Amino acid sequence: MALALPLAACDSGGSGGDSGGQGSPASASTTAPTPSPTPTVDPAAYRRALDTTLGPLDKALRVVDRAREGGALNKALGTAATAAVTAATQLDTAETPDDALTGNADLAASLRGLGRSLTDAQADEGRCATSPRVELGAADGLQPVRDAGSTLDGLGYPVHLKLPRTEQPKKRRLGNGSFVKDGWRGGLGRLTIDNGTDSDAVVSLTRGKRTTFTVYIRKGSSTTVRRVGDGTYTVYFTAGEDWSSAKKSFTRDCSFEKFDDKANFKTVQVTGGTQYTVLTFSLQKTIGGNATTTEVPADEFPS
Repeated sequence: MALALPLAACDSGGSGGDSGGQGSPASASTTAPTPSPTPTVDPAAYRRALDTTLGPLDKALRVVDRAREGGALNKALGTAATAAVTAATQLDTAETPDDALTGNADLAASLRGLGRSLTDAQADEGRCATSPRVELGAADGLQPVRDAGSTLDGLGYPVHLKLPRTEQPKKRRLGNGSFVKDGWRGGLGRLTIDNGTDSDAVVSLTRGKRTTFTVYIRKGSSTTVRRVGDGTYTVYFTAGEDWSSAKKSFTRDCSFEKFDDKANFKTVQVTGGTQYTVLTFSLQKTIGGNATTTEVPADEFPS
């Protein structure tokens, strides 16, 4: 026995049709373009918030730019550092348009870095102290602020900050054999100082608390001081880079030492003439040398 099953054809529209497939045509669906989202924060309001937030910092940085080196500059740096951190904190919570979210976060982070650089640039009370403007120029806290500000500027959100001026490291030197200080020298003694190190140096001879003379010796050079008076002297020396005549000290890579042995100058009359002391000190440490040295605090080094 055979079972016959009837077959029914349906058209693409889903309704039954004739076996010839003459169905209704399919309908096409279209999607309307999605409109751009409305900014969640008014750009104009964010611009105003930027100006309000950065205004106190900009004012503090301008004071740094004008301040003279010394106490005034140190105070201005501290004030600006605090203002930078405050501005960064306010930016963290500022209502920001979507297109400025990354730039705003980068600016806040860079201002915190600027605050650290401003603090680190403050001069200490030591004699070997680089200029704060040199320190600030060498710091890595300024360029990220410039970069973040440039990004926001390009998006139409101006960043009004005047970063303070900086300076390149100086390389001030005196001539070899120049006297930084020259007191009374009325004897016949002679002192030769050989500076075979890779830094300029300054040598001071003292009697008690009184400095008799201080002389500058360039690296790789030597000099001779004549007419050294009789007596027992302590020999100090400092080495470094960039001699500041105002501070009477190098400003970078400083060391302060003294020879453990005293320098004794003596003049005596002998048969046929006069005998006097001639000494040579070498600043370069050598194996087999017979003169030892000791480091001394910078504030104990004679002026």
